[in-house]
Amino acid sequence: MENRYYQIRNGRIITPSGILNNGTLLFSGGKIIEITDAPVDVPNAVIFDAAGMYVAPGCIDTHVHGGAGHDFLETTPEAFVAIAQAHAAHGTTTLYPTLAVAPPEVFYRAFNVFEQVKKLPCNGAAMPGLHLEGNYINPLYKGAQDPRYITLPRPAEYSAMLAYTDCIKRWSAAPELPGALDFARYATEQGVVVSLAHTDAVYQQVQAAYEAGFTHVTHFYNAMQGVHKQREFKREGTIESVYLIDGLSVEVIADGVHLPPAVLRLVHKFKGADHTALVTDCCAAGAGAAGEKCFDPRVIIEDGVAKLSDRSALAGSIATADRLLRTLVNEAGIPLEDAVKMASATPARIMKIDSEKGTLQQGKDADIILFDNDITIHATFVGGKLVYRSSHPL
Repeated sequence: MENRYYQIRNGRIITPSGILNNGTLLFSGGKIIEITDAPVDVPNAVIFDAAGMYVAPGCIDTHVHGGAGHDFLETTPEAFVAIAQAHAAHGTTTLYPTLAVAPPEVFYRAFNVFEQVKKLPCNGAAMPGLHLEGNYINPLYKGAQDPRYITLPRPAEYSAMLAYTDCIKRWSAAPELPGALDFARYATEQGVVVSLAHTDAVYQQVQAAYEAGFTHVTHFYNAMQGVHKQREFKREGTIESVYLIDGLSVEVIADGVHLPPAVLRLVHKFKGADHTALVTDCCAAGAGAAGEKCFDPRVIIEDGVAKLSDRSALAGSIATADRLLRTLVNEAGIPLEDAVKMASATPARIMKIDSEKGTLQQGKDADIILFDNDITIHATFVGGKLVYRSSHPL
């Protein structure tokens, strides 16, 4: 089976150099073999007829907490697999399970479960590693995070975690906290992508964070301060500081609720598709969760988003990758090719997996999605394996 060839024909293939109309994509052994403007004659190849649909690289979600009624904080193989399968049906081919603020022992359980899940057949999105969104955040900007477990960065704690496992690929923290810059330097040396989050850092602090190893910004605009007054004077906030530092990439929850379309256009205009990634920040109630269940009993679903029940803060989204693309294209007016790049090539580069994933190119992983003009997902391939197929004939 590994040597069997598969073809996707008659598609509008979104490649780094543009859209190839009526194209053919050939893959085998989990890798893309060829992309051409004509059918390829390969004996006994399995053929999928895209019938004019878009053929795009799969979405890479680097910040997702749950879905299908599950949260990664459950720390069970069943939860991990269910979430990965649920998001694959909406166009995600790679995701980084994200752990919110929690007791350290929960993180260790997640590390162990992740190692188990890597050995299981998943039939869902690939999971290259974990994203820790805590516990080193500013309690003034905690959002919906549990305040009981917020702490300062402690060298003995984070060095022990990074010695215990190599599955931590991303770690979000507030750079203004005492010890945060040392944390960033240490984690960066271990190959971790360190991301600025839940913070009130001003320009000098953001600049120092960037120099110490913070390279990315978690859910830009959310849980951070913009320009503000100190007595009678104006002071720049985290948001303006991030715009001023070209090397910082950002991510946006493009569900149309966390950020309005005009702000999405603003981020696209000034940071650009090459430095802006799309994330769902999806909670348990998203991705087809029956009855919109919430893992956290403090959280309700209202106005198409998760909130704390007292309405004091948003608590993540119920969005999926296809909704992010639709919001960007249909509501923010961002070109489809840029939206796809923000969902695939850009997060792949941020997470340093762009040699294998993020674009449809010869030699890369066959992580492929097919969607129609309404950006409804009709097929998802992960590593060349068909893990989701709608009722649409292919």
